[in-house]
Amino acid sequence: MGSVARIILQRLGLGLLTLLVVSIVIFTAVNSLPGDFAQAILGQGATEEAVAAIRTDLGLDKHPVVRYFEWLGKALRFDLGTSFAAANFASFAGADTGSGLGSVAAQIGPRFANTMFLAGVTAMIAVPLSLILGILAALYRNTVFDRLANIFTLSSISSPEFFLAYILILFLAVLNPLLPSLSNIYDGMSFGERLNRTMLPALTMTLVVTAHMMRMTRAAIINLLASPYIEMARLKGISPMRVIVKHALPNALAPIINVIALNLAYLITGVVVVEVVFVYPGIGQLFVDSVKIRDIPVVQACCLIFAAAYILLNLLADILSILSNPRLRHPK
Repeated sequence: MGSVARIILQRLGLGLLTLLVVSIVIFTAVNSLPGDFAQAILGQGATEEAVAAIRTDLGLDKHPVVRYFEWLGKALRFDLGTSFAAANFASFAGADTGSGLGSVAAQIGPRFANTMFLAGVTAMIAVPLSLILGILAALYRNTVFDRLANIFTLSSISSPEFFLAYILILFLAVLNPLLPSLSNIYDGMSFGERLNRTMLPALTMTLVVTAHMMRMTRAAIINLLASPYIEMARLKGISPMRVIVKHALPNALAPIINVIALNLAYLITGVVVVEVVFVYPGIGQLFVDSVKIRDIPVVQACCLIFAAAYILLNLLADILSILSNPRLRHPK
C-alpha cells in the first residue's frame, strides 16, 4: 500500500503543478484578448480620462504580474474576485459592491450547478449505454451488429456538437415535438420539468461521448479474449457472455476507466457549444457571455474551473486505474 500511496501523492503533486502552469496560461491568454472592458461600457465617444478612471477602479492599470499574483492569492482562498459587469451595474444602481452583488462566485455557483446537473444526466445515460454497446460489439464482433455500432459511433464522433444538436432539435422538437428546443432552466421548477428541458442537450452530449467509451470497451475486451485464462474458461463450457462479463471485463477496467474519466471531464469542460445552442444557463453559456463583454474575472474563473475539473478527473482516473491493477496494488 505504501507504493500505491507514493504513486498517488506523485500524481497529486503533478496535478497541482499542472494547475499552476495552467493558471499562468489562462491569465496571459485572457488578458491578451483584444478590446477593453472600460472602453466597451463607455463607448467609442468616451474621453481618455473617463476610461482611465474606470481602469483604475477595476485595477486594470496595475502591472500584469501584480494582477496575476493578486488573482492567484485570492483564488487560493477560494475568492474568485468581483465581476466587472456586475460591479459596474451595482455602482450605477447605487448598491454596495461589497455586499456580494458583484461576486464572481455568486454568478458561477448556480450556473456550475446547472452544468453539473447536465453532466450528471448525460453520464447516467452515456456510461451504461457505452459499456453495453462495447460488450455486445466485442461479443458479436465482425457481425452486422458490430459494423452498425461502429458506423453509428464513428458518425456521431465525427460530427460537430452543434450539428448533432440541430439534427436532434429538428427531429425531436420540430418535426416531432417531444422535447423542448430551448433549455430555459430556472430556480423553483420541479425535477421532472428540469429533467425534461435538460434531456435534449444531454442526448446531444451522449452522442458525442458514447463513441469513445464504446470503442475503448470493445477494444480492451477483444484484446483480452486471446488470453490463456479466457481460453481455459471457454474450455470449461462457460457461456461467451459470462466469459466477457466475469473474466475479461474486470481485467479491462484500467483503460475503460481512463476513457470514461476523460469523457466525464469533457461533459464539464466541453459543454460550451451545447449550452450556447440550447441557451442552457450553465457555466459554458456564462463563459461565452463574459467573453463578449470582456468581463475578465468571470472568464478567468470559468477557465480555472474547467482546468481544475479536467485535472481532477484525470487524477481520479489515474488513481482508479492504479487500484484496479493488481500489479500496482501488490508489488513484488
